[in-house]
Amino acid sequence: MSDPVTLRLRLLFGDRLVFGPGKGELLARIAETGSIAAAGRAMGMSYKRAWALVEEMNAAFRAPLVASARGGAGGGGAQLTAEGQEVLSAYRAMLAAVDVAAAPEIARMAALLRDMADGK
Repeated sequence: MSDPVTLRLRLLFGDRLVFGPGKGELLARIAETGSIAAAGRAMGMSYKRAWALVEEMNAAFRAPLVASARGGAGGGGAQLTAEGQEVLSAYRAMLAAVDVAAAPEIARMAALLRDMADGK
């Protein structure tokens, strides 16, 4: 199989979606850029949406995942807290484990796929 396979892991605790690929990417980009706005822009997300997701994550966990400072003369910014780093690390470890565990079954299913080389 030459086409890449993508697994998307979403964590639901009860009936609430607590963490998934979008929030994981947002945390990673905040860590890289030091900015919620820049992280959102890099993902094609509005500033308002990025802030809403950060607020949702901060409310869902016992301790905030992102700490932010308002802009102004001294500049603002955002960074992952120790808890945010731990959540992102745990999520990345789960993704890696799922990739390894699922590889044989993905190969099994891929072998059963119809040849789509002609685009149909």
